[in-house]
Amino acid sequence: MEGKLSSVAKNFTPSPIQELSQLAQRCNAINLAEGFPDFPAPPCIKEAAVSAINNDFNQYRRVQGICDQLALKMKKTHGLNVNPLTDIAICCGQSEAFAAAIFSIINQGDEVLLFDPCYETYEGCITLAGGIPVYVALEPPQWTLDPEKLIRSFTSRTKAIVLNSPHNPTGKVFSRDELEIIAEGCRRWDCVAITDEVYEYITYDNQKHETIAKLPGMQERTIITSSLSKTFSVTGPNTKASLRWRIGWAIAPASAASAIQNIHVRITDSAPAPFQEAALTALRSPIEYFETLRGVGSGKMEYELKRDFCMKLLGSVGFQIQFKPQGSLFLFAELPKDCLLSDVEYVEELIKQAGVVVVPGRGFFHGDESCKYQKRYIRVAFCKSGATLNAAAQKFGELINAKACPKILY
Repeated sequence: MEGKLSSVAKNFTPSPIQELSQLAQRCNAINLAEGFPDFPAPPCIKEAAVSAINNDFNQYRRVQGICDQLALKMKKTHGLNVNPLTDIAICCGQSEAFAAAIFSIINQGDEVLLFDPCYETYEGCITLAGGIPVYVALEPPQWTLDPEKLIRSFTSRTKAIVLNSPHNPTGKVFSRDELEIIAEGCRRWDCVAITDEVYEYITYDNQKHETIAKLPGMQERTIITSSLSKTFSVTGPNTKASLRWRIGWAIAPASAASAIQNIHVRITDSAPAPFQEAALTALRSPIEYFETLRGVGSGKMEYELKRDFCMKLLGSVGFQIQFKPQGSLFLFAELPKDCLLSDVEYVEELIKQAGVVVVPGRGFFHGDESCKYQKRYIRVAFCKSGATLNAAAQKFGELINAKACPKILY
């Protein structure tokens, strides 16, 4: 059968991250790698899902109420007028919504701009559509956007730009000034902005997410993709026994939303019916729930405390954190200057010696491989229970007290 595989299939090979995940499972390592919460989802939405199943909402279904709620939120949060009947496509998670968005507008040879580092799924979708990824590097350690570099990246072949904010893996929230620069490029070159806004409600230190669609001339050229999973802790761990809810959506001008819906129907037909019913319950959550995620009100939100805990934990083994995440669920940290290991080698030693697994950063970089910093970062997911984070801290503490493992302690 190997000779029958397509060229696309042959190019999608296992990454070092997958091999390290297998090592971590063999070592029963504490998982600070994957961005899924290991604590319960809100009871009300679990109860809504169970109720839907018990009431036999188990067939093909499109819950229009989801679209109605999303349109209300877009108006209230961003001041955008969205027609719930024509401008929203419900998909099986943000990943499918993003893939369908790419397939709906990208032709063979079209160029798509992406900010580097970035989530690895984007490149695969663009390649499958026949497009050409063009990477614009964000400058470490603050992951700043160079306006001149961005503008030089636009050409007559540029069809779209991908914008993920809050950003995975760095935790950057793009500022209004940066959004204005990106929007100007889109308007000048008549390009589409495809956004990934799954962390839209998860921001810290008084940061607030803004969608680029609200800027002048951008709603008619923006496809917003997002989902239920990060906001309501229903990603599901990456195991065979887990259950992923996979409810996402694309919000776009009617012609694009219709195309995305048509592609969705031909790929997966329908998002899971009982979880759509639960999604409707989730989206009707009181404003206080979303404000808590943003850290509004007295005290720090729980995720913000977890972020600070992990920053302190890495500091205890020699990391100097130069960029504090402004949003998302991740800490992207450069290896200590005295560390001679690459990111993959460091993670391998961390698994073997400390029983903790994180993600080597190279999988998020796609640009000039001559940049040495591309093999000098690790990503830590802090969306874990207090028990998990304390267990990881104990593992590190045991190494420090024993003065062992000079390869990972600095």
